[in-house]
Amino acid sequence: MIRKYTFILTAIASAALALTSCESFLDKAPDENLTVDDIFANRLYTIDFLTHTYSWIPTEANMADDGGAWRNPYTAGCDEMECAYGGAYGHLINNGSWNSTNINQTQIWGESYMALRKVNMMLERVDGVPASEDEIRHWKGECHFLRAFFHFLAFRAFGAIPIADRCYDPKEDLMSIRRSPADSVANFIARECDLAAEYLYDEDKWPSTDTGRATRLSALGLKSRVLLYIASPLYNGNKQQAELKDPIDGTNLINQTYDAEKWKRAADASLKCIDMCKAAGRALYNKYPDNPVKNYASIFTDCWNDEILWAKNIGTYVHWLNCADPVSFGWFSIFNPTQEMVDAYEMEDGSTPITGYTNDGLTPIINKESGYVEEGFIETADESGMARWQAGVCNMYTHREPRFYASINFAGAIWKWNAPNYNFNDPHTLEFWYKGCDGKGVAGSDYCKTGYLLRKLVHPDRVPNGYIPNQQWVYLRLGEVYLNYAEALNEYSGPTAEVYAAVDAIRNRAGLPGLPKGLTKEQMRDKIKHERRIELAFEVHRFFDVRRWLDAENTESKPIHSMDIYAGEHMQDPAFYRRVKVEDRVFEAPKHYFLPIYQVEIDKHQRKELVQNLGWTAVQ
Repeated sequence: MIRKYTFILTAIASAALALTSCESFLDKAPDENLTVDDIFANRLYTIDFLTHTYSWIPTEANMADDGGAWRNPYTAGCDEMECAYGGAYGHLINNGSWNSTNINQTQIWGESYMALRKVNMMLERVDGVPASEDEIRHWKGECHFLRAFFHFLAFRAFGAIPIADRCYDPKEDLMSIRRSPADSVANFIARECDLAAEYLYDEDKWPSTDTGRATRLSALGLKSRVLLYIASPLYNGNKQQAELKDPIDGTNLINQTYDAEKWKRAADASLKCIDMCKAAGRALYNKYPDNPVKNYASIFTDCWNDEILWAKNIGTYVHWLNCADPVSFGWFSIFNPTQEMVDAYEMEDGSTPITGYTNDGLTPIINKESGYVEEGFIETADESGMARWQAGVCNMYTHREPRFYASINFAGAIWKWNAPNYNFNDPHTLEFWYKGCDGKGVAGSDYCKTGYLLRKLVHPDRVPNGYIPNQQWVYLRLGEVYLNYAEALNEYSGPTAEVYAAVDAIRNRAGLPGLPKGLTKEQMRDKIKHERRIELAFEVHRFFDVRRWLDAENTESKPIHSMDIYAGEHMQDPAFYRRVKVEDRVFEAPKHYFLPIYQVEIDKHQRKELVQNLGWTAVQ
């Protein structure tokens, strides 16, 4: 019943009524007419209630917006990916046609507050549940974490939001709900994380059957992220947002005064998380140190490894796998990395292959010292034992860094080569050129639009029309916290030894050398931005990173490019390896730095207490 509604005010009122009982002439099972009091008077019902609250957590693997709520419009809505599914909301973001009416397709605003209603209801009732003090304490920790997380989902999208720290009575004046300043929201989330960390169990107290529930390290990881966000230029002295004010008292919703101490607070939170992880025996994933390609790829497929701070079990999520697999397997080729994303990966020695583009935005400026070659084909296969390339592939795909081969499927790459019970052209060569088995010329309505498919995050053991492995979606991992720490500390203290150590830990795990010594603060900033782009690619970071850095008006306003999918008869046909424009992309500052609030929500407030984000107006 609750999910029929999508708006905050409706959610607040309806959720209060949804759990009350009503009389019926039908005979019902004993638990079909439960009241709120009934639920929290029973330990098992309470556990079920809390467990159901986790179901509101979005499945961010759903990058293609395939129906339902809690979609992920972000990965396809930035410069790292083109989504081949025409109905993806990311297309509206990219072409500038998103607005305050169609934003409701994402359901981010309403779903956040409906989830928060459940969390608050439990927090207000949990002390009366007939359970042990220890169990109640932990339940409180889970609720405080979930309250922090659901607020964060809305905060990262809309900036200043209403803080829902209690259950509202439907009889209240719900039209008085206003947006709190972004600083207040971030501080509230951080405090909730502190409470969660105080109450929650350590990881070793959870039975293996309960993976996916909040832990102390989950809370510390989320606090690291939200404090990094609020210290960033989007929120910290951003004059672009000076006109965004509370309509009642004129308070700026985005702080107009730069505060360097925010960076220190973020650095301290990240370091505490790192130290607590070490104390708990957690570390960066390094199960295959001699094979950095497999080592990096397995972070996301080796479920609940030591690097994971929090994730969601998505089981055998067939739609996600179908979108990632090529048309020759009978599937969709939906997740298409851009040529710009491909170009961003370094060479195996850590050098930069492409330093920019000429004025046409298309022709790459090649760093000849890197050894990168755009034309021609390699005669010999990779001899590293990591199966990075086979003989005959284009030179542009050879001698790249290990994370490239773990993240990108390119023309001539081998895919599903180790799948159990797999007999289809084993090993299978991906053929994205026009007449190839994965190309536009033989595909139907679904085809790869850029000449690349997402490899990262996708389990290699899935067999088309056969075996489907269980998977997880990672929300928080230690690798991110290392980069959070490096960025915050560099902004506060410059490129100290601790900053180098944090970034180099990530690079060394990925089989790359450490950063060059003697970098300035500005140079280190650029290196950290690049490292986040690669290390955290396709994990729902890039969309928000370029915005919080105030870089989006540069990165998101350019065309994106691909190989020429309308050309090529075989793997060594040069016609395919020609860069072409896929589409122009639009970004308007300051408008597009935040999502618009659904216009229906704005219109409900006849007294105008709820103000819209800058640049977004009602669509007639």
